[in-house]
Amino acid sequence: MPELDFQTHAFEKELVDLADRQEGIVRGGRHLLPRLPGALTGIGRIGVIGWGPQGRAQALNLRDSLAGTIPVTVGLRAGSSSFEEARQEDFSEDDGTLGEMFDVIARSDLVILLISDAAQARLYPQIFEALRPGATLGLSHGFLLAHLRNVGDDFPPNVNVIAVCPKGLGRSVRALYQQGANVNGAGINASFAVHRDVDGKATDYALAWSLALGSPYTFQTTLEHEFRSDIFGERGILLGAVHGIVEGLYRLYRAQGRTPEDAFLHSAETITGPVSRLISRLGIRGVYEALGPQDRSTFERAYNVAYPPALDLLAEIYDEVKSGNEIRSVIAAADRFERFPMRSCERTEMWAVGKAVRARRDPDSIPLDAFTAGVYCGVMMAQIDTLLERDHPYSEIANESVIEAADSLNPYMHARGISYMIDNCSTTARLGARKWAPRFDWALMQHAFPLTAEPSEVDGAPFAAFTDHKIHDILARCAEMRPSVDIFVE
Repeated sequence: MPELDFQTHAFEKELVDLADRQEGIVRGGRHLLPRLPGALTGIGRIGVIGWGPQGRAQALNLRDSLAGTIPVTVGLRAGSSSFEEARQEDFSEDDGTLGEMFDVIARSDLVILLISDAAQARLYPQIFEALRPGATLGLSHGFLLAHLRNVGDDFPPNVNVIAVCPKGLGRSVRALYQQGANVNGAGINASFAVHRDVDGKATDYALAWSLALGSPYTFQTTLEHEFRSDIFGERGILLGAVHGIVEGLYRLYRAQGRTPEDAFLHSAETITGPVSRLISRLGIRGVYEALGPQDRSTFERAYNVAYPPALDLLAEIYDEVKSGNEIRSVIAAADRFERFPMRSCERTEMWAVGKAVRARRDPDSIPLDAFTAGVYCGVMMAQIDTLLERDHPYSEIANESVIEAADSLNPYMHARGISYMIDNCSTTARLGARKWAPRFDWALMQHAFPLTAEPSEVDGAPFAAFTDHKIHDILARCAEMRPSVDIFVE
């Protein structure tokens, strides 16, 4: 793991034991909001650039948390249709809290860049030119670092470069912050990174930004590790893998003679309902422990057949992200959008059935299907092991592979379907889910499910490593710091 340590003069750093390591965190809460102006000394104006799901959520949360002590201005490209949406949230050209993006960048001391990754790649020379010397550039994703490396460029040497990366959809960032008005500490966890510190204030700036977003706890990473784990995770269990899993399981159950409704209940509903709730509260091992003896045997078999092909595919995805190929793929796809826009990702039979199932859902009747649970947990553990092998911080692994799935993303699929979950994410995430979900579907259908008819060919080693895996203790410790409320999806 890279050497991670930070010092903060504005907040209390806490060391937490995670398996065989200690990592530093800062706990959030509404009681800390009065400290924000002091932590942001030298910041006269914050510019939030972009009005996508993260841009809207972060601008509103920052404005609410700072309560007028530091102006928050939204910057949009000239002619953007989002101007009217921002005005409806009381950002205004008249009072200087809404303007053209390059003008806002030039007037801001902390520039939080939340335009699409493809737009960042295209516009970064003009953005860098507009930044004030000594300003702070804030990112919520490490994509731009990866792109700069691909093209042989770098950030300006005379600005701080920091990141605060909420572990959830922009809608989750805003919804849980609003719930936190009544329940102190409700919010979405975030990682932070200090890539460049030119004035010695970058760490406190990043932590203040995270706490202003409502993060219950903020953990440290590097911008390098963040973009690898984040882009990789989106293509894995957070979006791409879960899509591929439910599609494959649905067809498997239909082939076994189940009705469409029953197949949906035992695939998507199982994962987004009881499996996600158990993981959120009791960790991955808690899913297995909730099963009876016979169902545990089914879970073990499903886990053992799903884990190996998922591990193989996840290693490929990680290498594609690390090498920069996945970043190039996103930029190339964005260049094709005018001719080839993204299409709906829920036109198969199962999602039409899912709408009907959700319309008459009885939460108490959703089954905890042991085979589905074993497949899902097997793929999730394969992602965890992929990141462990590549020495990511434990807190990052827990959040990017487990907490974000159970507490932020899966609830949206449960409420509205796969398209609603995926298409409320960034363009980079949406592209990755569409690209890799079919590969997970194929891997399971070709290499996992056929083995269930050949028990003698199933390797028991994956599950043998499951019970005492270090991730269970890590998740138990992280669960002590989770929000005290679950996200409410309207």
